Amino acid sequence: MPEVRFRQGDAFAKGGRERYALTPHTQRDFEHCLRDSADPRVPLASRAARAYLDVIFIHPFPDGNARLAVLTLAYVLESEGVRLDRVGPLQTTRYADDAAGAADLADLVSILIRSTHQRAIRPRH
Repeated sequence: MPEVRFRQGDAFAKGGRERYALTPHTQRDFEHCLRDSADPRVPLASRAARAYLDVIFIHPFPDGNARLAVLTLAYVLESEGVRLDRVGPLQTTRYADDAAGAADLADLVSILIRSTHQRAIRPRH
């Protein structure tokens, strides 16, 4: 596609069970959330998890939001020099207002970062 625009209506997920309303502020709020992903005062894993969740739950585009969420997470990590060698089991089946689920995802990203670093320094046989 030559150009993909921010969605123009409500978005739905989980077979239509979740609705993400479009408001006059949705796009601005999304851009603000993405800027927050560069805040060095917040731990890297939390920023990456937040950016992932922002894409998932704001659903900025008509299609491809799950793929974009993983790419966004990778971009936030890469901007700090971290490249995961594995991303599985990275996924979320939580609801947008699930603070504990968001914290769990940040913990998982932190584990993936540590595991990647450990595999990088471990000698191969």
